[in-house]
Amino acid sequence: MIDFLRVPLNLGPVLAFLAALFFMDSFKLLSFRAVLQALLWGVLVVVAGYFLNGWLINRFDLSENTFYRYVAPLTEEVLKSLFIVFMVSTKRVGFLVDAAILGFAVGAGFALLENVYHLRELEFFQWIVRGFGTAIMHGSTGAILGILSKNLADRHPSASVLVFLPGLAVGIVIHSLHNHFLLHPLIGTGIFLITMPLVLITVFERSERATRTWLGTGFDTDMELLEVVISGGITESRVGQYLQSLHSKFPGKVVGDMLCLLTIHLELSVRAKGILMAREAGLKLEPDEEVKANLKELKFLEDSVGKTGRLALAPFLNMSSRDLWQLYMLGR
Repeated sequence: MIDFLRVPLNLGPVLAFLAALFFMDSFKLLSFRAVLQALLWGVLVVVAGYFLNGWLINRFDLSENTFYRYVAPLTEEVLKSLFIVFMVSTKRVGFLVDAAILGFAVGAGFALLENVYHLRELEFFQWIVRGFGTAIMHGSTGAILGILSKNLADRHPSASVLVFLPGLAVGIVIHSLHNHFLLHPLIGTGIFLITMPLVLITVFERSERATRTWLGTGFDTDMELLEVVISGGITESRVGQYLQSLHSKFPGKVVGDMLCLLTIHLELSVRAKGILMAREAGLKLEPDEEVKANLKELKFLEDSVGKTGRLALAPFLNMSSRDLWQLYMLGR
């Protein structure tokens, strides 16, 4: 029989920690839906891991120690990482804090179903260890993967899948060491409860500073350039002179589309940064229908000018992962 009075000790800590992370984000960069998707992925990983690990145990006749110390950390962390790989690769993550929350949510989803599975067979002491230790470990390895992967993806945008390997390796090592029980379970639990909040609070502070810097600098730059374009004084500006020089390389219609692309991109960029500033101030603003229409037109213009045209505009179009993410934010 399950003692339901003990369930909060087993499932509560990881959910409370995840909720704290989500509400600490003053910019509210992540939607509640994205966090739920991450939780669901973690749950699905338990199911997939159950069948995969069962096959590996039978196929290679693995001992219990070998499996828990070396195989399970590898298979489970790889499966958990796939959600973060998808989110970061498709520019759905804007900042380190986003990646940390999503990574922790995947681990939390994994821990929740795994702990429920073990509810009937654990003693009170084991429930505490799994609730405060193992569950936090799963969330922590996901958060570390997200933080390291997002940081490397921002610094090396052309490195593709390689940016995910360091975070994955660290997660596997932490998971494996946890399963070795090198320390008393209560000591290991205490280490996770002390170190992970410190790490994530540091990430939050760094990410929010970076967000404010990006918002302030980017907003001023985009507004200045947009005012030049809209005011009609573009022909005397460096942008206009640059576009004039492109007439020898592109047909006039394409150059016109490039100017329209630049204008709409700037308008959307300013709108997105304005929404984030409003959210930090406690105002809930959402993209309207005009924004969605502009996004459609932006896609049409990108196809019209082609890859070469977009490269020609690269000096004026901010296309970092954060800038691409803000367009995704407007369109979701």
